[in-house]
Amino acid sequence: MCAPGAGPGAPSSILVIEDEPSIAQAVAARLRSEGHRVTVAADGPSGVEACARLAPDLVVLDLMLPGLDGLSVCERIQAERPVPVLMLTARDSEDDLLTGLATGADDYLTKPFSARELVARVHALLRRVARAREEAGRRPPGAELRIGEVVLDLPARRAFRDGTPVHLTPTEFELLATLAAEPDRVFTREELLALVWGYEVASGTRAVDSHVAGLRRKLNPGVIRTVHGVGYGAGGALAEAQGASR
Repeated sequence: MCAPGAGPGAPSSILVIEDEPSIAQAVAARLRSEGHRVTVAADGPSGVEACARLAPDLVVLDLMLPGLDGLSVCERIQAERPVPVLMLTARDSEDDLLTGLATGADDYLTKPFSARELVARVHALLRRVARAREEAGRRPPGAELRIGEVVLDLPARRAFRDGTPVHLTPTEFELLATLAAEPDRVFTREELLALVWGYEVASGTRAVDSHVAGLRRKLNPGVIRTVHGVGYGAGGALAEAQGASR
């Protein structure tokens, strides 16, 4: 993945895939005013092509698109390489949120949204990816974390289950690595929002739950344990030893 700008305020490459011209122009103008390089695609197929050609640092993706809907676009671009995706949706139902995050989106905004909120979410995603890359670069080759049969290669930011690579989005990897780094700790959803997402929003706990569900589907149900009334912890043998409910 292309690294976001090297320092605070450094420009990043952002692809906006949005078919409503007024929204696309407003989003692009606001992000350009922050110093970012912005490219706009008006439909799903051209968005997939632009992502493959430009390798952007971040994608702002509308859920409802002509030619190829946002969910299909998200699946295709995430299959090529991990890239943070901020999904825009006109709907705020639990099913829409779960579906969007399950296909690889890292965060979402419900229309209508403020320019200030958009910029805050974009910058939070870029900071998180930049921080993760810096931390990975400081780790020695071979540094890893294990949760049962799941292994996280920290420098390469890759996940394996029983030796088989499993594609994780940047947020999924960061969430699992956070839990695995402190296997005896149970994190509240609010703590995970602060540590992984870097901000708190009213709907944020649903995003945590959705990413946990996605990791369980991709890896195994026991990779993350639920401690009812508290939050989440690393699963595997530890969960079995403590008799934690999932």
